[in-house]
This record gives sequence, structure tokens and C-alpha cells, in this order.
Amino acid sequence: MDSRAEVRDFLTTRRARITPDCTALPAVGGQRRVAGLRREEVALLDGVSASSGARPASSTGTAHPRPRP
Repeated sequence: MDSRAEVRDFLTTRRARITPDCTALPAVGGQRRVAGLRREEVALLDGVSASSGARPASSTGTAHPRPRP
């Protein structure tokens, strides 16, 4: 298996284990298509932009995270 696919699968399974009820995030957006947090919610909790948080989970491009202040 390609390492990008392994990372994607790992992140997807971890996101599915956590719900907005487990975090300080409000439950918005109504019905969810899949269980767990959305990519944007994970990025918000991690303090990164949603676009940089989505890159490692997708198979497009290479993530180059910015250093945190």
C-alpha cells in the first residue's frame, strides 16, 4: 500500500472515532454523511487552516505544513 493511502486511511479512521459531542465544537450542519468530525472541524481543533488540514488526507499534492508561531 502507498504511504499516502496509509496516512489517508489512518486519518479517516481517527476522524470517525470522534464526534462533535466529544469536543467543544457545536453540532452544526445537520445530518452527516459519515460518522465523526469533518476535515474543517479537525483543522479548527488543531489550529490550522482547513485547506492545509485536508491536504494530508487527500491523495493530491504533498503537504508542506507551515511552522507554528
